[in-house]
Amino acid sequence: MKTKRIILIISIIVMIGLMMVYSASHIWAYYKFNDHYYYFKRQALFAILGIVMMFIFSKIDYHLYQKYSITILLGSLVLLGLVLIPGVGVVRGGSRSWFNFGLFALQPSEIYKIAMIIYVSDYLAHHYHQMKKVKTAFKLVFMNLIGFGLIMLQPDFGSGLVIICSVALMVMVSPFLFRYFLSVGLIGLAGMVTMILSASYRLKRITAYLNPFADPLGSGFQMIQSLYSIAPGGILGVGFDHSIQKHFYLPEPQTDFIFAIYLEEFGLIGGMFLVLLYTCFFVYCFTLAKYVDDLFGSFLMLGIVFMIGIQTFMNLGVVVGLLPVTGVTHF
Repeated sequence: MKTKRIILIISIIVMIGLMMVYSASHIWAYYKFNDHYYYFKRQALFAILGIVMMFIFSKIDYHLYQKYSITILLGSLVLLGLVLIPGVGVVRGGSRSWFNFGLFALQPSEIYKIAMIIYVSDYLAHHYHQMKKVKTAFKLVFMNLIGFGLIMLQPDFGSGLVIICSVALMVMVSPFLFRYFLSVGLIGLAGMVTMILSASYRLKRITAYLNPFADPLGSGFQMIQSLYSIAPGGILGVGFDHSIQKHFYLPEPQTDFIFAIYLEEFGLIGGMFLVLLYTCFFVYCFTLAKYVDDLFGSFLMLGIVFMIGIQTFMNLGVVVGLLPVTGVTHF
């Protein structure tokens, strides 16, 4: 029953996403490509492909991933290395983090996220009762740092942060002692602060988060335009396709900040409905994970849900001004 509910929730979220991609993008699409449906058609194509792949992979025994977990992880690390080579990897938004295949582009960090979750799930399943010892977690930390380092060379701090947090939550639900987790967390926090201070563009994102109006035409512009989108929405919103900010005010409204257009058109009630959908999705998945027959399957499901949940929280948090801009993949 919960599986059917999860599929229903996913279907509703996909439909809302398609609807909002059209609403947020058709003006910009017509201006740039002379086609109101340019972005909508691409999104619909990938949505259909995603649904087909979802059903195909649902028929595969997930223990096959466990069997080849190390191979999958090493393959993803190779892709992370290849994308850094000029002429092989493509620069987008200041980061060399994409492979361009003409009709579509592939971001290897997304493959690495899944690969790392599979590897961590396998490792925790085999070392579940040894996780009380700090040395047992060292291998996980080492493998995670290799991937994180390659991602930071692109650089893509948002994706790196997502996988670090996802793995941390997976370890947290294992027998790993909390006092050790707290110590590792403080070290990681110090490392993140150092990375932020070492790159001027990351520091600008933090200052723009604290006071976007200090640089309204520079680092704070995106955040200010997002807030200008949200404010008119009020309780019920201005109505579907009646957004003002998508008329060349909010940059690229169909991508990372599409939630701002959604709040403008559907207001607080619409925003609460979408958050409720995600909340139900996470609750159903967590509940279902308890009934999986083996530890690997349970950790695999938890890891994927953690990843989706962290990306969702970060994306929505950035749009409404709760978090600084990170550039994570949006859902």
